[in-house]
Amino acid sequence: MLLSRRRNLQPVNYDSVSFHNYYERLVREAVIEQEPQAATDFDLLADVSCVALNHLPPRYIRHDVDMSFYMSPIELDEVMNKVNQAVKHAIEFVSNRERASKHEPKTD
Repeated sequence: MLLSRRRNLQPVNYDSVSFHNYYERLVREAVIEQEPQAATDFDLLADVSCVALNHLPPRYIRHDVDMSFYMSPIELDEVMNKVNQAVKHAIEFVSNRERASKHEPKTD
């Protein structure tokens, strides 16, 4: 269905088009696993996830099974290692920024 010559005469409802970055769910799960506080702190989850996702290549897909079905176990391990490294780096980055902002002198 990727290259259909059939024209859809109906306007597309873009709200119902489903595609996403494959890494989003993996990163969210890894953030919560490595930093349990993120499960109840949306700002922490969002900050760490954004930093981690910016260190991973974008992989937009329609269905998660599309990626996992075609990856070998070795490739899947590599993906998980990349995700865990990106999340570890992101947690350190966000933590360091929060510590630094607490020690900045306030200017009024």
